[in-house]
Amino acid sequence: MSQGLNLSFHGAAGTVTGSKHLLELDQHKILLDAGMFQGRKELRLRNWQRPGFDPAAIDQVLLSHTHIDHIGYLPRLVKEGLTAPVYLTPAAFELAELMLLDAAKIQEEDARYAARKGFSKHKEPKPLFDTDDARKALDLRHAVDYGEWLDLLPDGRARARFLNSGHLLGAAFIELRIHEGGREIRIVFSGDIGRFEVPLHLDPEPLPECDVLIVESTYGNRDHNREPILEQIREPFLRTLERGGTVLIPAFAVGRSQQVTLMLRRLMRQGALPEVPIHLDSPMAINATQIYGRFLNTDNVDPDVFEDGRLRLFPDKVHFHRTVDESKELNNLSGPRVLISSSGMLTGGRILHHLKRLAPDPRNLLLLAGYQAMGTRGRALVDGARKVKVHGQYTSINCEVASFRGLSGHADRGELLRWIESAPRPPKLAFLVHGEPDAASAFATLLHDKLGLPTVIPELEESFDLLERLRALAG
Repeated sequence: MSQGLNLSFHGAAGTVTGSKHLLELDQHKILLDAGMFQGRKELRLRNWQRPGFDPAAIDQVLLSHTHIDHIGYLPRLVKEGLTAPVYLTPAAFELAELMLLDAAKIQEEDARYAARKGFSKHKEPKPLFDTDDARKALDLRHAVDYGEWLDLLPDGRARARFLNSGHLLGAAFIELRIHEGGREIRIVFSGDIGRFEVPLHLDPEPLPECDVLIVESTYGNRDHNREPILEQIREPFLRTLERGGTVLIPAFAVGRSQQVTLMLRRLMRQGALPEVPIHLDSPMAINATQIYGRFLNTDNVDPDVFEDGRLRLFPDKVHFHRTVDESKELNNLSGPRVLISSSGMLTGGRILHHLKRLAPDPRNLLLLAGYQAMGTRGRALVDGARKVKVHGQYTSINCEVASFRGLSGHADRGELLRWIESAPRPPKLAFLVHGEPDAASAFATLLHDKLGLPTVIPELEESFDLLERLRALAG
């Protein structure tokens, strides 16, 4: 007997991270994304709580892309009983292995480091999940090409497809078509929508006509800076190199590291910036670039990154640091040089060791790239903090701090509106997720004023009867 069509929000509601949205058709349960909460402590602690649904009851998981706030909770769900197939695009299929194994390694290393240094409140700190959990999660993957329809129910009442969102290699927004209540309900989940006319990644595909849109609102209250990158960074970059300092760039290993190195390569080859050693201290970023190289086609990357038929992202004299010992070698190297490491919001990984070493020295420059979520060290530094806590101790920020403005992989409010307006007709209803309250509220006002679009800003664990909502809107 039909029990309707329900949508509930178990992450990225009232905040940016932790993407988990559950669609229930009768007894069938489809999970859209399986992201980890990041940022504020109260959010991170939610990762340790049992989710507001039974992982063992999930029938399918559809993943928009492989950033940790969209995929990083998958091993924990497996630990809690998830056995459902996990669908994602072919490029995301490959990147998922890098992301989840690295996330597990960081969880294990952080637990060991906390135990060794004694700064954890727990006698025996445990990881949220381990490598075995990550490998079990990876065994659930199934690759689906862009545009290919995937049947979610044997009777054909529910199907889905992935369309390129332009946010990251393999990133997609997800279109679902569901037959319920005597009609076809069309639902689109945006995942993260990328930028228009930027290097490396393609423009987002147009939004198909839909009844319900679940859309991110990360930058729903502001537009990106359009000032050329060279004009933004040239002066602090040159100042740092002239005083013999190191430019430290925290960058996400997948997507952002490739964009930053592509940009530096172009500026150095043009003579706009001096040639100095560039060190990429991230085995995952190095491996991710190899994956980019396996998807050299116009379905995945911007043709402008090709030179003589090859994908060229790195400057000519970049130095790669894969192992821990190779990373430690950087401790003995003075400037001028550039050091790129992850994570992009300074939440974990090797970048924290470099931050402790380099931030107290006023000769150095910390160059932040991209969105910095509330509660992260990166956000604290953007907001002017002169001390941040790293590994249980405070580190003084005496170095210069600057940002690449406009380098975010997220569409800003104008680009989000442009994407929504690319549909043949506006959606009937939009749920605004993946945004801080101010951003989501401002974007809701914009959508109402520009498109007359009814919007809902859901709270964590809130559930909605979609058929009832659509009937009410139809009058």
